[in-house]
Amino acid sequence: MKVTVVGCSGSFPGPGNAASCYLLEAGGFRVLLDLGNGAVGALQEYCTVGDIDAVLITHLHPDHCMDLLSLYVARTYDPRRGYPVIPVHAPAGAATHLARAYGRAEPPGLTGCFDFVDWSEGRHEVGPLSVSVAPMAHPVPAWGIRVEHAGRTLAYSGDTGPCDGLLEIAHDADLALFESSFEQGRDDAAPPDLHLTGGEAGEYASRAGVRRLVLTHLPPWNDPDLSLAAARTAYSGPVELARPGSTYEL
Repeated sequence: MKVTVVGCSGSFPGPGNAASCYLLEAGGFRVLLDLGNGAVGALQEYCTVGDIDAVLITHLHPDHCMDLLSLYVARTYDPRRGYPVIPVHAPAGAATHLARAYGRAEPPGLTGCFDFVDWSEGRHEVGPLSVSVAPMAHPVPAWGIRVEHAGRTLAYSGDTGPCDGLLEIAHDADLALFESSFEQGRDDAAPPDLHLTGGEAGEYASRAGVRRLVLTHLPPWNDPDLSLAAARTAYSGPVELARPGSTYEL
């Protein structure tokens, strides 16, 4: 599997950094993990909009799903060619939620471009990939994602506070993309079940036996060095910050 960071900015796009989106390629199959605002533009640095075979959405906050509408426009109205319908695995209600955000669309609307599939706990086959999901701790229904292929494993937290679901998706993973939105001290009074600090991301990576940790979803107002240092106090393995354009071979 090859993972490319398309965008990793937390909560909203930053300078030169789209919101959450990760391109996963395996066996000639291309799937997106989340498609946050600004991501479709950045995606075209790595492939065309027609190259995408499936999309996996962790939750329905705009910084994780809103550019599905841009992908819909790009694949629906391209005058040069038509595109097949592709599956979009997402929390229940995604089709209605996104149709409301788009406004009036020519029939058949989003379902003429996307086949929406509701997440449920357990294993799902997506092309050649074996995908498992578990509920995360967030104010809206959110799913962490585990992808397995050819003996390799990727874990992606999406957005979450501390929870056992992280251990479920990340145990013995070769690579974990864990969010690190909060800073210890600054965000101590924030609502529970929302985000992780760098230290918490490192703690869960260590408990899960992750082989490599990448910190994601840092808002533009964060100091990345603080998150990285905090993660290193709790996790002794390789750890780094996600950056647009970074690639990981599993």
